[in-house]
Amino acid sequence: MSKQVQEAYICAATRLPIGKSGRGYYKNTRPDEMLARVIQAALAQVPGLDPAAIEDAIVGCSFPEGEQGMNIARVGAVLAGLPNTVGGVTVNRYCASGITALQMAADRIRVGEAEVMIAAGVESMSMVPMGGYKPSLSPAIFERDENLGLAYGMGLTAEKVAQQWKISREAQDEFALQSHLRALAAIESGAFKDEMTPFEIIERLPNLADGSISERRRMVEIDEGPRRDTTLEGLAKLRAVFAAKGSVTAGNSSQTSDGSGALIVASEAAVKRFGLTPLARFVSFAVRGVPPEIMGIGPIEAIPAALKLAGLKAQDLGWIELNEAFAAQSLAVLNDLDSKGIVLDRSKVNPNGGAIALGHPLGATGAIRAASVIHGLRRTGEKYGMVTMCVGAGQGAAGIIERL
Repeated sequence: MSKQVQEAYICAATRLPIGKSGRGYYKNTRPDEMLARVIQAALAQVPGLDPAAIEDAIVGCSFPEGEQGMNIARVGAVLAGLPNTVGGVTVNRYCASGITALQMAADRIRVGEAEVMIAAGVESMSMVPMGGYKPSLSPAIFERDENLGLAYGMGLTAEKVAQQWKISREAQDEFALQSHLRALAAIESGAFKDEMTPFEIIERLPNLADGSISERRRMVEIDEGPRRDTTLEGLAKLRAVFAAKGSVTAGNSSQTSDGSGALIVASEAAVKRFGLTPLARFVSFAVRGVPPEIMGIGPIEAIPAALKLAGLKAQDLGWIELNEAFAAQSLAVLNDLDSKGIVLDRSKVNPNGGAIALGHPLGATGAIRAASVIHGLRRTGEKYGMVTMCVGAGQGAAGIIERL
């Protein structure tokens, strides 16, 4: 017997400050610790909720191995102090893992299989490198030319998008500068405070002389990536890093990062039972495939599909988080959609900056940016927002959220 479709309400949404990978905030912090902390922070936003009512924790992670392996969703749920009855499952759709986790959690509620769910994302690019510890491509990929795109690095796909959609180096650098300026302005104005949970970093340092262990604590409260010294002149001096005579540089690409975000999703019955206050409703989600060698263009297929499912038009969107994997692909997506009459208001696209400035912790980004959309809509009074991104191996994803 089919179950009755019901609404899925987001009742909590938060994220940690994003750190630079390798040398940043979280270089010595395990991703399961970050995940546990952000789950605890989300739970603190719904004090009336009985944690035993949570059915499952769905967590996105792009490279679920090493320190973020062993089903980090379940590990994070246990470390967060949730009852042992709460399940955990880790999902991977590369950069769209976090928004896919939210979609899956919402769907469980919408079909009546759950009343309360956790949706989250986590990624430590400091501890688990891009591609994982032992990337291994199928030999079959190299037997057919049309499959070769699966083996391309993300930077090379961005170069191909820049060439095909005629995105100039100057346009990419201008877009990158705007990302930093918007992010810095948002930090100065306190725009991120509602969506962000400060994180206390605890480092234990051995004294080899006397065998003692000293402890150093510090609280991080803002994203680490935005650079105040970014200029067009400085960006123009950077060399292309992915292709000879290319235009994609470290300055107009997203930053590799560490971070985590979490949301709590509930049914209408659970909202009433526990006295919760919904922040938003999860409206629609779409994922579409594109040729792997131009994976950055994925949102041009996913965005119209998500809008159609929601019964909305582009002009209905008051806040849009278009993940800036690369300036080249972001501009290509915007320009291509313009040509098809699906015009995204540029003032509402990444109004607080994007991944070029703020960072892109892969599997966490979708959950992080969902928190940004929800709190951005609440600050501005706009009704609908969207999280969208390109996805490795040739996909695009888009999720639409309604402020309540």
